[in-house]
Amino acid sequence: MPAKKYAIIDIETTGTRAVRDRITEIAVVLFDGQKVLETYESLINPETYIPYGITELTGITQQMVDDAPKFYEVGKKIVEMTEGAIFVAHNVRFDYGFIREEFKRLGYTYTRKQLCTVRLSRKAFPGLTSYSLDSLIYHLDIEVGKRHRAMADAKATVELLGQILNKEENEQRVKELVNLGIRESLLPKNWTVDKIHSLPEECGVYYFHDLAGNVIYVGKSKNIKKRVATHFANKTEKARKLQEYAHDLTFEITGSELIALLLESQEIKRLRPPVNRAQRLRNFPFVIHSYYTDAGYLAFDVAKVSAKTRKNFNIVSAYPKLFSAKGYLKRNLEAYELCPKMCGLEKGKGPCFHYHLNQCHGACIGSEPVDTYNERAEEVRQSLLTVFEDDFLLIDSGRTEEEAGIVHIEDGDCRGYGYVAMEELDQSPTALLDQVKPLHGTPEMSKIIQRYMADYPNLKQIFF
Repeated sequence: MPAKKYAIIDIETTGTRAVRDRITEIAVVLFDGQKVLETYESLINPETYIPYGITELTGITQQMVDDAPKFYEVGKKIVEMTEGAIFVAHNVRFDYGFIREEFKRLGYTYTRKQLCTVRLSRKAFPGLTSYSLDSLIYHLDIEVGKRHRAMADAKATVELLGQILNKEENEQRVKELVNLGIRESLLPKNWTVDKIHSLPEECGVYYFHDLAGNVIYVGKSKNIKKRVATHFANKTEKARKLQEYAHDLTFEITGSELIALLLESQEIKRLRPPVNRAQRLRNFPFVIHSYYTDAGYLAFDVAKVSAKTRKNFNIVSAYPKLFSAKGYLKRNLEAYELCPKMCGLEKGKGPCFHYHLNQCHGACIGSEPVDTYNERAEEVRQSLLTVFEDDFLLIDSGRTEEEAGIVHIEDGDCRGYGYVAMEELDQSPTALLDQVKPLHGTPEMSKIIQRYMADYPNLKQIFF
């Protein structure tokens, strides 16, 4: 196997969340696949409280770290030792995530090629019941010092990696994992794997450009580098087109996943990239709207509207095609046993056809109480609703810890997004609007926001 430099790293922390918790100990072992080249270890003052349960697990007490260096004091050493090396850890997402977050707090972007020995062990030793470090230490008879201390665990991981590298057939497995599964034969002519490794591991939107600079594909991801890599991991029609036409790639960091989703949707409609298929429709002229009949029943209908006539309707949701609007309404009608006549799907006098099938409770002939019917109809309205009923700002994460992302919702639609310093969030909503970049909202964007709010119900809202 060609000589490589591996930086095997293990850390101990105050908890499991990199954005909240801090590192208490770090160990780095430089390894060339055959022998150890250099080692480094240090306790770290986390500048926060170490929970009792963590002390019980690691043996690291508050007193032990009080006089230890803070992370910024050892950061330069970590950068220098890992420069040009593959960052290796057992569950690399954990260790790498914490170290990246510590550097991010210092305003430094830390990026390294990575190798996870959990994933590598699954390929090298298939069939084991567990791939925890404890299980692999036992299975491979690895000698180890005190577990759950950084250097002892790092040295055990070195021994594990060494045993794997000693088998020639594992060379390709290592290469695939380090290169994020990229098949170099699928890359565009002027691209290298290192070009993709140089991309940020941040949330945002990315753009593939052709030789003339035209955008041919727009995508979004919480990790731009990993997402771009997936485009060249398997033979697909999209990969073929990108291989043939992609010449360059640019990106915009958003921090907020919601802002990335909104920006992606906007850019696909604005640029209409030829390789994108989804979200390209720009017009939504057909709407489901609601109204109350003379008898007080909550009714629905489908209409075609224009920019001028939209305000004449109490719009529930909008669609690009007539059959889509009618299809959504029909499915909800059947699920909630509403009356087709109250949904604009059947005309004429007397009871509707569903009434004869016992699928309508008689609203069409006034025999079902208004309150009973409207209770179900309101559930349908809420189910279909893609138009916001309040004006507010939705607060999400920003591009740095010092800022927040804001999304502006007004008059039923998304109106824009922007960023504001955390300490300025106590301003009035109107003042915060100065930071908002205007956006032409669409029903799709409203659906994106509603799904996001459902996934993250604790997002802060500032109402006008």
